[in-house]
Amino acid sequence: MAKSMSYCVVLALLALAVVPLCFSQKTHQGGYLYPQYYDHSCPQVQQIVKSVVAQAVARERRMAASLLRLHFHDCFVKGCDASVLLDNSGSIVSEKGSKPNKKSIRGFEVIDEIKAAVERACPHTVSCADILAITARDATVIAGGPNWEVPLGRRDSRGASLQGSNNEIPAPNNTFNTILTKFKRQGLKLVDLVALSGAHTIGNARCVSFRQRLYNQNRNGQPDVTLDRLYASQLRNQCPRSGGDQNLFFLDHVSPFSFDNSYYRNILANKGLLNSDQVLLTKNKKSMKLVKQYAENMELFFNHFAKSMVKMGNISPLTGPKGEIRQNCRRINSY
Repeated sequence: MAKSMSYCVVLALLALAVVPLCFSQKTHQGGYLYPQYYDHSCPQVQQIVKSVVAQAVARERRMAASLLRLHFHDCFVKGCDASVLLDNSGSIVSEKGSKPNKKSIRGFEVIDEIKAAVERACPHTVSCADILAITARDATVIAGGPNWEVPLGRRDSRGASLQGSNNEIPAPNNTFNTILTKFKRQGLKLVDLVALSGAHTIGNARCVSFRQRLYNQNRNGQPDVTLDRLYASQLRNQCPRSGGDQNLFFLDHVSPFSFDNSYYRNILANKGLLNSDQVLLTKNKKSMKLVKQYAENMELFFNHFAKSMVKMGNISPLTGPKGEIRQNCRRINSY
């Protein structure tokens, strides 16, 4: 009887040991992340992040898009390791000064606020990289988008890559093939490209990001023929041929603060703001099909977006003994 009980206990312990793997996600470079990573070491982390994000978005609705974008710009450079949060220091040239990021990415103060609150509750436990991943999910949900379980267990890098930030992040004026190539280099597919582009259903873009579509898209110096004429005329009022580079425009002029599928409907109406938006319809038959499907079926879009966000969050994270848990997201730890 005693032997039988011991055997049962061993089986139960073994079962508990493999539970995290049942919910884990294999990463692009090997290793595993899983949602229950902080269940014992910092069980309150999810609620802390959610609370601070909600307050930040209540103060400024645009912040939801900014926080979502931070995660994207982090993961495409050296993987999801919070390198985008590092400031310039003696040994680090910050990614914040790259062409895609300078005068563009924002929300660092919100991440600082979250990190400070998490450190008070669970010192030296939760990585800045994981905070970025949770924040992106919460910002999406608060804006009305889909929810998903965030695999966790990332660690923070001890370096940044200005060159990687300049070269790996897709640009608004890149060709469709260039953008797809950049996604494929990260282990992402065409469906991930089209689904993740749907993040442009919230947020803003600067005049400098799309000016060429209004004035000199081609060699003849003519406007982009794939841009609705009336919409283009309205854009020119606040985006002149020269000057006004930092003037902001809604990426989705129909419902700029609601995470929905009107972004894809805009594209079908030739009202995608960025060149990188409109080429999803005009340059590839498979992406065109997905744009039409997402425009008709928001549930499908939400489902694909959530899956692609998890997949993007698994790009080359530092796990195990690699990297560190930064005490301050803006700088590496000093030993």
